[in-house]
Amino acid sequence: MEISFKGKRALVTGAGKGIGRATALALARCGAKVTAVTRTQADLNSLVQECASISQVCVDLADWGATEEALQDIGPIDLLVNNAAYANIEPFLEVTPDQFDRSFNVNVKAVLHVSQIVARGMKARGTGGSIVNISSQASQRALTDHAVYCATKGALDALTRVMALELGPHQIRVNSVNPTVVMTEMGRVGWSDPVKAKTMMSRIPLGHFAEVEDVVNSVLFLLSDKSSMANGVALPVDGGFLAC
Repeated sequence: MEISFKGKRALVTGAGKGIGRATALALARCGAKVTAVTRTQADLNSLVQECASISQVCVDLADWGATEEALQDIGPIDLLVNNAAYANIEPFLEVTPDQFDRSFNVNVKAVLHVSQIVARGMKARGTGGSIVNISSQASQRALTDHAVYCATKGALDALTRVMALELGPHQIRVNSVNPTVVMTEMGRVGWSDPVKAKTMMSRIPLGHFAEVEDVVNSVLFLLSDKSSMANGVALPVDGGFLAC
């Protein structure tokens, strides 16, 4: 199945590293004009060195005012991937208000804000569009030391469904991709302890974690017309974790 985004404009948040970076590059390879958003300029510089056609916006999405200013002249966007996320891993009893606020500001509030900006343009043009939110298996399963992260991803799934309901009549589809542990650079470091990895992997019927490409391919499918009747879907990319 060949997917082309020729003539489409895409916006990817959290595009400096990992899934977001790979998604931005994949969209560009498929013909989209890509704008990459992240808060670290060095990451954007290296991304543009890798793919010169990608435009860049450097902003901390947790800052509502700065985001509004940075994206006000972004132009028409057909495809949006809300990938930016903050993961603070702490035992439930040690979570602080600052950690809670930072997580929800990036993982939920920023998704709502960026999606509002993009969807208003989609609605005004009357051409529809597709939005994919990067969620997690953590939205549907309790994970030790992930109280706030699980809560943000549960909220993101709920937000995705409401967005699909309200934006659907404007032919704007909204879905989420819900991966298991993904072998990004950070993922390989975070799950390098074989005991920790074995415990999680034993809950995955396929017996291994996801690679970045597994997630990116699912995102491309949901963004594309190949999934034209998918709306409000939370697509597990988890090797069967949520089936157990």
